[in-house]
Amino acid sequence: MSIQTLPQTTRPQTTCPQTTRPDAGRPDAEPYADAGPYPGAGPYPDTPPREAAAFGGAASAGFWRAPFAAVTFREIGHVLVSLPVAIAGFVFAVTGFALGAGLLVTVFGLPVLAAVLAGARGLGAAERGRARRGLGLAVEGPAPLDPRRDRGWWAGTRARLTDTSGWKALLFQAVMFPWRVFSFVLTVTVFSTGWALALFPTYSWVFHRYVGWPGYRVYDFTSGGERHQYYITSPAQIAAVALIGAVVVLLTPKLVRGLTNVDRSAVRSLLGRGAGG
Repeated sequence: MSIQTLPQTTRPQTTCPQTTRPDAGRPDAEPYADAGPYPGAGPYPDTPPREAAAFGGAASAGFWRAPFAAVTFREIGHVLVSLPVAIAGFVFAVTGFALGAGLLVTVFGLPVLAAVLAGARGLGAAERGRARRGLGLAVEGPAPLDPRRDRGWWAGTRARLTDTSGWKALLFQAVMFPWRVFSFVLTVTVFSTGWALALFPTYSWVFHRYVGWPGYRVYDFTSGGERHQYYITSPAQIAAVALIGAVVVLLTPKLVRGLTNVDRSAVRSLLGRGAGG
């Protein structure tokens, strides 16, 4: 009896290509809070997975839930923190540039400007980190600068002075200062006004009980011997105020998103790899 051996067939193995971050292996690559493929998925393709999911909540929350979504308060927090950060960055940029330019008549001018540009690069890295945490935006930083130290002090200084990314980072600190002042004032005003009006029915009774007014006083003045006054007293008036406040509250996330989109565009264009790195 003979035994016949059938040829063994092997099933081809399929491997999925591994997705790696474009800045993997770079010495100045910024660490992300979550490991995994880069870029992330969802409506924020430039964002790491965990942060993409968090900021994707703004779209999934919808119009009615957006005022209470965590991503809305995160963006509002980013706007609030941006004011002191912008003040510090603006003072650094203007003072450093003015000092370096004023010292150009001496041997210290160029080294001061080179140091200012190096500091601007560092501030730019901090801004990219803030944008990643507060705005869900992950932007790849410019390529690291190689000053060729083996060629001496002047080569390093010249590399700093011709660093396009450093100049754009310095420009970022200057141009974003007035915008962030405007964003801070508008966000605080709209947010506080909206919630104050929306919650008006809960404290409208305070004015006639403790202040002595028949209701909330909108205005009270005398002109030409005639007194003009207006108080919010009736339930219909109180409901109308609350309705106006609710509309403002619902529109606040849209306003904040529009304001922070300017920050996103500035970070991409002035602090990213495409900014000249």
